[in-house]
Amino acid sequence: MTEKEEKYSLLTEQVKSLTEGETDAIAVMANVCAAIQQEMGFFWTGFYRVVGNELLLGPFQGPVACMHIPYGKGVCGSAWKQRETIVVPDVEQFPGHIACSSLSRSEIVVPLFSDSGEVTAVLDIDSKELATFDDTDCKYLEAICGLIASIFQ
Repeated sequence: MTEKEEKYSLLTEQVKSLTEGETDAIAVMANVCAAIQQEMGFFWTGFYRVVGNELLLGPFQGPVACMHIPYGKGVCGSAWKQRETIVVPDVEQFPGHIACSSLSRSEIVVPLFSDSGEVTAVLDIDSKELATFDDTDCKYLEAICGLIASIFQ
């Protein structure tokens, strides 16, 4: 197991214990962001919630962020529309990237699904380094989002 996998394994267990029995989505998002940020040290970690036809900023850790993202726009809106995790090794190469911070260089966005299969939120994580995110990040972040998705019903 790599160091990254060990960190994610510990993080997953921490998220399980932090969220077990919790029913408030905002509180869960806040603690999950803090846990990811503390364990992994990314530049920006946060949630956007689906509200009508846009993503609305939720709890996050990091510098000030965009508050509204339209459906299908930027990496977050694209992950919502495509209903799948998107990994962007270089945000400057992503068509229509929404630059909330010029310091962000790479990004991963993971959608959260309700029991009925609707996207209810996305987890957005940015790095100051190029090509930060890989299959390991996808695997563990998707698992973490799966653990908390039912709260967003």
